[in-house]
Amino acid sequence: MRSESAGNTRLRSARQAQGLRSQQQLAEAVTAAGAQIGLRISINERTVRRWESENPPWPHPDHQAAIEHLFNRPITELGFVPPWASGDLPVPPHERPIPPITAGLAVAPFAAFARRVLANPLPASIATDYITITSAYRHMYWIIPPAQLHDAVATHVKLGVVLVASVPEAARRSLAAAISESSLLAGRIEFFDMQIPQQAQQSFVTALQGAQDARDSMLGAAVLAHMTFIPAFSGDAKRAEEARDHMRAARTFARRASAPPIMLAWLDAVEAEAETRFGDTRKALQLIRHAETIFADEEPRPAPAWLDWFSETRLAGFKGNTLLIARQPGPAKETLQTVLDQLTGDEEQKQRSVILGDLAAVAVSENDPEGACRLAEMALDQLARTWYATGMARVRAVRESLSQWQSLPCVHQLDERLYDWNTTINALAS
Repeated sequence: MRSESAGNTRLRSARQAQGLRSQQQLAEAVTAAGAQIGLRISINERTVRRWESENPPWPHPDHQAAIEHLFNRPITELGFVPPWASGDLPVPPHERPIPPITAGLAVAPFAAFARRVLANPLPASIATDYITITSAYRHMYWIIPPAQLHDAVATHVKLGVVLVASVPEAARRSLAAAISESSLLAGRIEFFDMQIPQQAQQSFVTALQGAQDARDSMLGAAVLAHMTFIPAFSGDAKRAEEARDHMRAARTFARRASAPPIMLAWLDAVEAEAETRFGDTRKALQLIRHAETIFADEEPRPAPAWLDWFSETRLAGFKGNTLLIARQPGPAKETLQTVLDQLTGDEEQKQRSVILGDLAAVAVSENDPEGACRLAEMALDQLARTWYATGMARVRAVRESLSQWQSLPCVHQLDERLYDWNTTINALAS
């Protein structure tokens, strides 16, 4: 007879601690938690039974987000082992679960962050100091190598989640917003710079919780739109509806916040990127044209300081990539060259490697292997100065497309650059 203690005892204990007496009740609670953070999911008792089994499967990203929101702790503390981890190997630092932060705190179901009654709260100036550091990290992102910055930002998030329970209520909202921004930055590094989508998903969930606690729908819209990138870049066409659902949620939050034009244009660009990845370049170009109309016709309004990753030039970068994938090399080349000429500031250097990679891909489509190799090497020069995993992915895609010119000296020379010591180590470490 099977022991009462068999199965995923961590999840079962957490469920019972929440007062959820049956697996069906947990299914309903996870479904409701998902709805609270903008996810449209439906969990049944059978799924919970598998989660509470002896070898629980790693949950779907949206289910994972809802579970973490419900229990206010990382999924790895609830008896789930990520598929990329092994019991015989140490987990890399950027994949280690966040230490428990709820000990001694009264956590209500569906609470954004933990709360407790304080006889002697920390001074409100703590929130101001935390926000100052958050702002500094925002600026550092464009200059400091992401692998060096990531651990500092992730630790900053953990500190904020601990502090938010100890500040006066008047300072809580501003601190929660800064935690949200910091966790969004951590997720951006994990997804775009380090290519760890599972870890990015966890950071985005924490960012969404912070936005909820801050009652900041604009920030919530930004986080939900970033969540769209994960299914869009998964290579799995079956995840298209998941990406589109995230976008619907992001647009709903943006309307709620009366978002400024630049935010609405960015949402168009994100949706265009997703539709491009799922093969609907016609719809993507329609979205980009709509975003261009916003820039041309709408009166600019102030945008949050954290919205520093988008501009009219960045929109043109989205457009160039979509034109490339839509097999319109002439317009793509013209658009991308214009973008490259405009990317001059320090905060634009990462994007230069992406644009150079796309221009190299245009050269391949024009049967110009020498030009493709030259542009790919320029992208590698840029990556040597400012590492960006997304840019390296573009270069690797170009190299794969050069297989028919394998014997050319320019391709051999590109390989020498692509597989030198520094580039190889950076690529494997990211």
